This record gives sequence, C-alpha cells and structure tokens, in this order.
Amino acid sequence: MHPSPAAGHAPEFVAAVLDDALAHACRVYAIAGLQGTGKSTLAAQMATLARQRGLRVAVLSVDDFYLDRPERERLGRQVHPLLATRGPPGTHEVALACATVDGLLTGAPTPLPQFDKIADRRLPQAQWPVLPGADLVVFEGWFLKVPAEAPTALAAPCNALEREEDPDGTWRRYCNEALARDYAPLWARLDRLLFLQPPGFEVVPEWRWQQECTLQAANPGRQAMTRPQVERFVQFFERVSRQALRTLPDIADWTVRLDARRRVLDGMPAALR
Repeated sequence: MHPSPAAGHAPEFVAAVLDDALAHACRVYAIAGLQGTGKSTLAAQMATLARQRGLRVAVLSVDDFYLDRPERERLGRQVHPLLATRGPPGTHEVALACATVDGLLTGAPTPLPQFDKIADRRLPQAQWPVLPGADLVVFEGWFLKVPAEAPTALAAPCNALEREEDPDGTWRRYCNEALARDYAPLWARLDRLLFLQPPGFEVVPEWRWQQECTLQAANPGRQAMTRPQVERFVQFFERVSRQALRTLPDIADWTVRLDARRRVLDGMPAALR
C-alpha cells in the first residue's frame, strides 16, 4: 500500500510552493489535483509554514461549499437522481465560495463553512469558525479551472455508473453545463494555480480509499464509506478528472508530476527533486 497522504509532502517542496505564492504576490493561491493527490495536506503544510513566517492564512477547499444534502436531494428529484451525490460540478454553492474568499481578503470577520463528509451534511453556521481576514488564502480542489467538455464528448459513457445509471446522459450534461456556467466567478478569484498531476486516473480509487481509511481512523465511532462504496463514488468524478488530466497541464501556472507513490517526478527545481 502506498504511503498515506497524511504523511505529508517534503518540507522543501512545501517551502517551494509557498515561495511561489509569495513571489507572485498571490492573495489566493490555488492547488488542483485529483482525489488523493495530497492537496489538503499540502495546503495545511503551506499554512503552517506561512504562519511561522508571520502571515495570516486561511485554507479553503471546494469541498467546503457542497450544497447541503436536502438541496442535492431536491436536484435529484427535479433533474436526475445522481445529483443527490456530492462532488461533481453542479453540487456546490459557488456564490458562498466567492463571498467567503472576498470576505477574507477585505479583512472582515468571515465565517468558514464546514462540511461533515461522514454525515454528508453542511454543519450549522453556528459551528463555523470565524477568521478576521487573511493575507493569503490557499484554495484547493480537484477540478479547479477545468473547462467543460464539448457536448459531443458526452455521448459515450466513460464508466459503468454512466452506462447503467445515466444512459441518456442527463446527469453528465447537467454537470458539464454547470461547469461551463457557474464556476467562472470563483476561478477568476484564483491568482495562481498549481496542478499536482498524478500518473493517471487509475491510481485514484486506491488513493481515495486511503483517504477514507484516514477519515475512518479519525472518527472511530462513526461509519465512513466501505471499499465498494468508494469504488462507486470515484466514478462520479471520473469524467471531469480525465478532462482535468487532459487540460490542466496547459492551464495551470505550474504543474508538478507525481508518481504512484506521490513523489515529485518533475516540475520542481533540480535541487528539490
């Protein structure tokens, strides 16, 4: 089994990423990468190092802005049952993400939304931490700045989930249209984008299972997803993940290739490889 992302990225790499953000005077530094690439771990390590340097830092994830389960269930009834499952484009409250980023950058006391992945619910606002602004916002997410596909590309299903549960393409068309329509205001707030590029989508199911094991270990009294549930869950992300692999190397400001053990292959200065 490959090392857990919780083990963390090399300190030299973390420092290089923070230096990249500061060298470009970023207020919002974005980290993209497929599930399990270690985005959240890197963002947390960056924040720790930045605070050691005297900066006020906020870490946000696109996962913080999932629509709450009742709203997704309503979409599931009105549009397609697969929209009840969190994660793909069309299942986020983009306006809330934009307002949160803007609040942090203006220095106003800003509540940070919190999402309980085991309960699959957004926590009540009374439980959200409040930050009094930030010098740097680190924003991570698996599909940041990924462009929508051409409608013709949606015709053929990409996996069993699409073939068996979305045979007429209603769900994937909705997600693709939401990606094209709804996310541009959030992407516009991202000053610079780092893409952690895995060797391919085939590593994602194992990496995502490792994440679930870590989540379960941190919550021993609660039931996280089982291995079969994770195997199904990653299929919700496959289409846009493959689009990310095709497009983000040309869109991101900096791409760092990772091997199957999440080690940096290239994209780093030679002294840090």
